[in-house]
Parts: sequence; C-alpha cells; structure tokens
Amino acid sequence: MNKQQLLKNLDKAWQHLEESYNGLTESQMAQSGVTAEWSVKDILAHITTWEEEALKNLPMIIEDRRPPRYKDLYGGLDAFNALMTEKKRGFSLSDIMKQMESTHRQFIAYINSAPEEMFTRETRFRHRLRLDTYSHYPIHVKAIQEWRERSK
Repeated sequence: MNKQQLLKNLDKAWQHLEESYNGLTESQMAQSGVTAEWSVKDILAHITTWEEEALKNLPMIIEDRRPPRYKDLYGGLDAFNALMTEKKRGFSLSDIMKQMESTHRQFIAYINSAPEEMFTRETRFRHRLRLDTYSHYPIHVKAIQEWRERSK
C-alpha cells in the first residue's frame, strides 16, 4: 500500500461514516443508546478525539519515539474514552461537527505531508493510523446503522 491507496481507503471509510448519520435531526443525533449510553453526537466526538490522538502520536512515531501508554496515563483505553466523552458531552452538535471537520482536514493534510516510506510497508506508523482511523470508523458506522434500524 502506498500513501495514495491509504488516502483512498481513509476517504472511503470517512464517506461511509458521513452516510451513516446523514439525514438525522439534531434531536436524533443527541439520543443516547446508539452504543450503550452514547449518542451519534458522542460517537462523532469520539472519532474526532482519536483523530486528534493520531495527530499527536504519529509525529512521535515518525521520530521513533513511543507515545505514552493510555494504561499509564488514564488507566486504559476505556477510561480514556469515558473521560474524553464526558469532556465533550456539553459541546453543542454544531461545535462537535465543526471540530470534527477541522480535525479531519488537519489530519488529511498531515497524512499528505508524511514521508512516503511510512506507507510502503507495515510500520508502527501505519498500524497506529489504521487503528485510530479507517479501521475504527466502520465499528461506529455499523453501530449507527443498527441503531437507525432499531429506531424505525
């Protein structure tokens, strides 16, 4: 896989994410129960958080440094996710959407600027990129789609 193929995969997964919530009202976006107590709005904030984490951690990986472990900083991934969800829960849907769009633009710009050698073989960079983004989005797309089916 090269950078362009990865960007194509990333874009396709992002489009599926956008399609999953397209047409929902603000009220529907705020309803809990999509994934446990999370709403679609919470899920979008969560996805943005992980793109923010990628923007913070991928440069460290390029420099051959190890990002801090979530277990050490927060008590694990679940604790980190809960903390970040609670932190963003009070944001308006409009603010969440603006933050999501801005972060995603920054993320794509960063990927475009990253060295090509990070993409040509399985690297820690590519592994982290995949986990935080294009293999992460489909998990939440599926949850939103299933919730939409249950809500009919």
